[in-house]
Amino acid sequence: MLKIKKKAVITRLDLKVGYACNNDCLFCVTADKRKFGQDTTTKLKDKLTQAFKEGKKEVVFTGGECLIRPDIIEIVSFAHKLGYVTIQIQSNGRKFAAVKFCCKLQNAGMTEAGISIHGHNAKIHDFLTSRRGSWRQTVLGINNLKKIKTKVLTNSVITKQNFKYLPQLSELLIKLKVDMIQFAFIHINGNAMVNYKKIVPKMTQIMPSLKIAIDLCREASVRAVVEAVPLCVLGDYKGYAAEFFVPAVEVHEIYQNIKDFQSIRRNKAKTKFSKCHTCKLNDQCEGTWREYSELFGDKEFKPVC
Repeated sequence: MLKIKKKAVITRLDLKVGYACNNDCLFCVTADKRKFGQDTTTKLKDKLTQAFKEGKKEVVFTGGECLIRPDIIEIVSFAHKLGYVTIQIQSNGRKFAAVKFCCKLQNAGMTEAGISIHGHNAKIHDFLTSRRGSWRQTVLGINNLKKIKTKVLTNSVITKQNFKYLPQLSELLIKLKVDMIQFAFIHINGNAMVNYKKIVPKMTQIMPSLKIAIDLCREASVRAVVEAVPLCVLGDYKGYAAEFFVPAVEVHEIYQNIKDFQSIRRNKAKTKFSKCHTCKLNDQCEGTWREYSELFGDKEFKPVC
């Protein structure tokens, strides 16, 4: 088992360009940050310049939805000219439904895209995004990105509405030839806290279908990872925990900077229980999101002996 490194040289910048979005996902963790609005083009360029001087070589543009900014091509091009070697766009993928837009971003310097997709069909995905037609645009966007040979990583938030259909979602994404699939257990913040009774499943509920979904990925030689599920719940699938592989990152919000997000995630955003200290995986496991433990307790979690 690969252990999580306690200290790492941080070469990746996660840059929040603003919190506006053309979706309104029921689980959106940044919904309560929309009051902070959007950063200006000048401020974003200043942040990119300073971070590059400090040794950052990779940048992830995220939000909200970064692609609804009219200056996104300009900002990506600026990052490319500075010398960032990896430029990832995190997006709901809807704007990528226009292949010309995909090409413009690729020409500007985009090297990969992280696309959020939360259902194998429009009924589930559009319900969760609160936007009719969003699934069709997202799927078309992924298809367009692969046509121009852009690396595509997907993220799917696990909810009550989609967890039974994770195998079907795997099949869709495999068919679309994405490069990596991440299943992320819902983080109960923002809209997710408001809607938690409606959309948050129990962790132990999701495992049968999640295991099948992972098996399908493995059989198709598509990399799969699972975020925010403790190792005791993952069981024999603990090697797929995303926390073993996620790079250390510095996060720039509009209202604050987090120099070492990995440390904040492990020591503040997540929590463990007294029983975890007897688990042989305790040193490797991050535990669960603090909000989940506060709402649902610790009965699902059993120390591995």
